[in-house]
Amino acid sequence: MSLQQQTCFSCGMAHKGANPLLPLCRACLAAIPWITEVVCAKCGRYESCPDCARGAETYLLRNRSAVRYTPGMKEWLALYKYRGRETMRQVIGPMLLHAYHLHGKEEPCPDFVQEMITFVPLSEERLSERGFNQAEQMAAELGKLTRLPVLPLLKRTAHTGKQSFKARMQRIDDLKGVFALEPRGVSRLQALIRGGPVRIYIVDDVYTTGSTLNECARTIRSQIEVQVCGLCWAR
Repeated sequence: MSLQQQTCFSCGMAHKGANPLLPLCRACLAAIPWITEVVCAKCGRYESCPDCARGAETYLLRNRSAVRYTPGMKEWLALYKYRGRETMRQVIGPMLLHAYHLHGKEEPCPDFVQEMITFVPLSEERLSERGFNQAEQMAAELGKLTRLPVLPLLKRTAHTGKQSFKARMQRIDDLKGVFALEPRGVSRLQALIRGGPVRIYIVDDVYTTGSTLNECARTIRSQIEVQVCGLCWAR
């Protein structure tokens, strides 16, 4: 059976689907800088990590990311996050499956541990400005592929501005106390916990210093006894 003609979500070229999960042409697929070997067991970086080497307190079991944050990947995220091309969720979301499998490659989740997905929330100001939460959309796409429940566990209690322009210590200071638990999501999580141990994967787009994910994990674990892992698209 011949493959149906499609349009590449990245370059716009017509092609015959090379990968059933990713609507990309063969050239764009081949250019993806997948992270295949993890050097830092904690944050999932493909090279040594000075942040983790400092031994700072972390509430994450570990983080894994799908791709290196190269100029090409920055352009993809800019199209999605800042230029409003929401269809990019159909590319970036499924790519998280690679990061999810990296978690299991080194330490498979025990059968008796239930897995679920949540995401880093946006402030009301940022959500109003952008119109969508890319982390929430990415989590939804991953949930479809893994068939894991996706629950909104967190909410932002303050607007902090763009973290990408801030130094590591400033990020840490700015994020203290910024997140709170979302009662509806927590209620559903507690129902899951009654069935046994739970591992939570927090989805975000880019892991830079890990400050955001770590504060999210701290907020969750301060009130609920669960394992928390990071699951990011780029590192």
